[in-house]
Amino acid sequence: MHSFRARLFALWGLSLVACVAVGILFVQLYQQSTEAQVGRAEAVVARACDLIRNRFDFYARAWHGPVPSFADPTLRQELGAVVAVALGRQDGIEGGIWQTEAGSLAYAFPTYQGTGPKTDFPVAERDRVAAINQQALRDEQPAGARAATRAQTLLLHACPLPGPIAGLSAWTMTRVQSALGYGPLQLGLGVLFALMMGITALLTRMLVVWARQLRSIERTLRQADASGLPEIRATGERELDRIVDALNDARRRLGDARRDSERFAARAANAERLAALGRVAAGVAHEIRNPLAVLRLQGENALAGDEARRRTAIVDMLAQVGRLDTLVTELLAMTQRRTPNPTKIDLVPFLQRRLDAHRAAADARRITLACESGVTTATLDVALVERILDNLLTNAVRHAPDGGLVRLTAQHRDGSLAIEVADSGAGVSPTMRERLFEPFVTGRADGTGLGLAIARELADAHGGRLVLRENRAEADAEATIFSLELPQDS
Repeated sequence: MHSFRARLFALWGLSLVACVAVGILFVQLYQQSTEAQVGRAEAVVARACDLIRNRFDFYARAWHGPVPSFADPTLRQELGAVVAVALGRQDGIEGGIWQTEAGSLAYAFPTYQGTGPKTDFPVAERDRVAAINQQALRDEQPAGARAATRAQTLLLHACPLPGPIAGLSAWTMTRVQSALGYGPLQLGLGVLFALMMGITALLTRMLVVWARQLRSIERTLRQADASGLPEIRATGERELDRIVDALNDARRRLGDARRDSERFAARAANAERLAALGRVAAGVAHEIRNPLAVLRLQGENALAGDEARRRTAIVDMLAQVGRLDTLVTELLAMTQRRTPNPTKIDLVPFLQRRLDAHRAAADARRITLACESGVTTATLDVALVERILDNLLTNAVRHAPDGGLVRLTAQHRDGSLAIEVADSGAGVSPTMRERLFEPFVTGRADGTGLGLAIARELADAHGGRLVLRENRAEADAEATIFSLELPQDS
């Protein structure tokens, strides 16, 4: 459970379970307390009925003569005294003597909490009193009954009275108030319900507010770009604002670090440019110094010599001028970046034409030129790729041994067109491998070291790349493989 929302729902569920459990506990305690009081009251009301029976037995032993009429005031008064004496110390117990035909013969409630002893029969309970006495007389044994309402429980008990009067029974009655009262129970459950509603409202507010604020922070962070993190506004929630402050502080520190990095990168780039410029300047100076020295020497020879010597010197001077012109042309090709114009072409004839352009030089040294292509059509800038392949093939023919092999292949690789030029020469030495594509880096005394540098610049201009993919020194194997990788439309 890693979601904040899920945790809040879990907390709400636990709170609900706790409130329900407490509510059930309240109800059970209420019921158990009421049951305990009712149980004790039943024992008391049964004992009170026995007391009336015992008093009646004592009264009946002294009775001689015929049974008086049930309407006789003396009889009713004496029976009332029997009940009053029996219940005199039984708090909250009322009772009387019942006759099947005459009904209530006596009634007393000596512990009644009022202006005095209550002597009026409880008319509202007449039916219940009659029913419990009839049951006791019918079964010829004590009988009990209860009638429960939300506020109280009415307990009744009756027991037969043996003696000279037939159909006579004693009865007792008491009322047991519900434990703690029903009102406090309702209040407690209401408070629990209100508490649950409050917890629900609080958790809902937390969930809604936090979810909204987190979405706002997420949207703000999604707007981040290369310039850095955006400023996040305070949410008003203390805990969230601590995170917001930390993010804003990180934003400021990242901004400072980025600016420092940019300054350092600018300095490093400037230093690299100066170093590269120094290397280029040194290379240019070296490449120009030799032809100039030869030009000066040949010029002096032309001035000092005869016509034949002068003519030879002029031919040599023109060769050096041509060398300088080639150097300037290559330097311009490396610095003048052009925009590619790709077109869809038949690739196999194009590759074959590039090989044919170098066939004379290859035939002079018995070098075999091979072309293999698994691709029939491609989209590329013909002029740019021609110059790249011409530089690569020129290098391959120069470095392949007599009777060796130069192979030109094409295939699809990872969504790009890979054109590879491989030769069976000695390969690139480890000392030159790292600086192979830098200007004026060459292993030949008569080379300018600009061919591969120009080829890589042209590949970059085309949106591709030129790499030394493999360099092996195995026998009968292609030791050097240059791979030109050009993007293709899918």
